[in-house]
Amino acid sequence: MAHPEFGARVLDDAQITHFVEHGFVRVDDAFPRALADEARAILWRDLGCDPSDPTSWTKPVIRLGMYTDAPFVAAANTPRLHSAFDQLVGAGRWLPCRAMGTFPVRFPSPDDPGDAGWHVDVSFGFDDPDFMNWRVNLASKGRALLMLFLFSDVGEDDAPTRIRAGSHRDIARQLAPAGETGLSLGELAADGFAGSAGRDEVLATGEAGTVYLCHPFLVHSAQPHRGTTPRFMAQPPLLPREPLSLDRPEGAYSPVEAAIRQAL
Repeated sequence: MAHPEFGARVLDDAQITHFVEHGFVRVDDAFPRALADEARAILWRDLGCDPSDPTSWTKPVIRLGMYTDAPFVAAANTPRLHSAFDQLVGAGRWLPCRAMGTFPVRFPSPDDPGDAGWHVDVSFGFDDPDFMNWRVNLASKGRALLMLFLFSDVGEDDAPTRIRAGSHRDIARQLAPAGETGLSLGELAADGFAGSAGRDEVLATGEAGTVYLCHPFLVHSAQPHRGTTPRFMAQPPLLPREPLSLDRPEGAYSPVEAAIRQAL
């Protein structure tokens, strides 16, 4: 597939509208399958189990750390993705990804992975040793986008991330009274994210090289793997170069900002 040059429009108007209303957009062929293959080879090396021997896959999930190897950085910085970042966050308002974040590698297993609860990804206050005290605020301090990078083909049985479509609006309204201080993950999770329980559920499926670009407030969840092939997916944040603004005198709001304003 031909990739657009920097500056070309990757997302059409309908996709931008979908992002504002539903909180995510799926970008197919966001990075080449060959990069996914190279990245998986590095991950298998570090997993300590054999890709061709399912009896060595003894845990439902293994978490691997931050990766800065060339295939990972290249996957996060294709012209196609840079263009989409410009469209959703605003040109000049984001920082290029220099690491791929953590990989929760999920294996076929009857066991509960133990991490399959609904949540939002918090973005500041990381100096607190208790992650339930980490925070998020209405200006999404520290995060411009939540991103789901598929490094393997992910079907409905392969533990795709579950997304509550439109739930970013519920979270924006929940965060509004808390101002700059925001809310901790513990405070947000106190009701089990009941505010978005009625939302339609979407599965983040796709071929290797697919990326879901999500509003930072989107409620999502892991799930057990019921398929046959291990699932490789990363969730790096897109970091902001400057804070989001919900009060721009010239009105040049990005779709991320417009979604928050509409929710309120």
